[in-house]
Amino acid sequence: MNTQLLHRRSNRSGSILIVVLVVVVLLSLTAYAFTSLMQTEDEATRLATRQVQSKYLVHSGVEYARAFLSYDRPTIMEKGGLWDNDVSFRGVPVVVDRDNEENFGKFTIITSSMDVDDGTPDGRRYGLFDESAKLNLNVLPLIDEYPPGGGGRQLLLSLPFMDQLPNAEEIADAILDWLDEDDEPREFGAESDYYASLPTPYRCKNGPMDSVDELLLIRGITPQMLFGDDVNRNGIIDQSENVNESQLDAEMRLGWLNYLTLYSKESNLNDEKLVRININGEDLEQLYNDLGSVFNESWSVFIIMARVNGVLTEADLPDDAEPVSNAPFVDLDFDALESSSTFNQILDLAGTFTSMEGEDGSTIYLRSPIAASPILDPGAVLNVVNAMTNITTYEGDAIPGRMNVMQAPRRLLLGIPGLTEEVVDLIITRREFELDDPEVSDLSRKFETWLWTEGLVDLDTMRAILPFVCVGGDVFKAEVVGFFDDGVGNSRAEVILDATALIPRILSWRNKSHLQTGWDIDTLGRALIE
Repeated sequence: MNTQLLHRRSNRSGSILIVVLVVVVLLSLTAYAFTSLMQTEDEATRLATRQVQSKYLVHSGVEYARAFLSYDRPTIMEKGGLWDNDVSFRGVPVVVDRDNEENFGKFTIITSSMDVDDGTPDGRRYGLFDESAKLNLNVLPLIDEYPPGGGGRQLLLSLPFMDQLPNAEEIADAILDWLDEDDEPREFGAESDYYASLPTPYRCKNGPMDSVDELLLIRGITPQMLFGDDVNRNGIIDQSENVNESQLDAEMRLGWLNYLTLYSKESNLNDEKLVRININGEDLEQLYNDLGSVFNESWSVFIIMARVNGVLTEADLPDDAEPVSNAPFVDLDFDALESSSTFNQILDLAGTFTSMEGEDGSTIYLRSPIAASPILDPGAVLNVVNAMTNITTYEGDAIPGRMNVMQAPRRLLLGIPGLTEEVVDLIITRREFELDDPEVSDLSRKFETWLWTEGLVDLDTMRAILPFVCVGGDVFKAEVVGFFDDGVGNSRAEVILDATALIPRILSWRNKSHLQTGWDIDTLGRALIE
């Protein structure tokens, strides 16, 4: 009996030990799971905190870009410019935690670089993107009405890939129908009747676009046309986007987003940040006084008399006319003067004449201060610069939608009405030159009229293209990335900044934090403060 009792007690003790071991294992696993969960929660909390912090790093980058754009042009150039300036725009530090180097946040303003000839992707650069180097969709209806007409369609057909589409004209007209105010379809276009017949019906916009993405609502346009191979929309073709051989041409790898905008415009202010004098002003006496604050008497009298009596060409002058360059000083009777004409553009003054009545009642013919051919004449070139600096025919403080001939890709330049392939090739060749002539040529290149004053185009061609071209806009896209050196947490935004105002303002803010940045930390600038 005693032996059996001892055996039973021994078995019971062994069972208890097994139960204890199981309980210990379960408690250990529970503790491990709890610890792992807490570590995950801690990491998630850290990541969420970093995400919020990086968002504010992006805000810092945007304010930094606004401050940079508020400098005058000489200061901006002294600081390295806007095009490719890694010193000013790469890895700019922002203090988040002075006691923790890993928690030291930065921002970088980075964008795509491209081949200046054809607009194909060419890596990345640190800086801003001038929106005037693109085609402004919202001004196309106005361009399409500009004599001789059809300019809007011509510009759209110049987009890459259009020449490979059998329905290219249908797409171009559908875009114009989406933008124009009427509900009448163009020759190959589409209006509300078409869109109302779709499985999910909607109306044609018939007005300016609010986002370039609206193109996807227009008949015939696909996401691949708009975005190309650039899935994360960072303006470069990342390695992950380059795995499979693309079916797209090089200039379409970034899609039409690389060529289109809604925001381009340029300042209509003079060097003193004052609105230029509108030579179409209704009050002639006020116009005369305004002109007198900038120009000499000959300029002022010529412009006033051209408004009163119109402009004349050389063929309009009598055979015995002897035009004078310096208008006689006269006391103009503005009560008796009445405007009979206006100017379409500043170059309406170039190479023209007007008339006025002399004190003896004779007719005096005045020669314009702007010569018909200023090539190789420094004085004549400076007169053009003086006119472009101080006078305008546009109302308001900004001119919308013209294209920057210094940066626009060749394909877009070929779409500008009045530009031939030969002239476009000359522009691309010559726009790279630094003339190092601050007294004349460099001043001339502040304005699009350098194409004329340097002999690339004649006066008639310059007049034809002047409504479509500029040499630089004042609206810029900033792609801002906020990040930390350890790579934990980052944010990204695409912001459009309008520098036509004295204090640059934000026109558009698109959060891209849900998309991969496509850039590693070294590219963004980790090494700059180590």
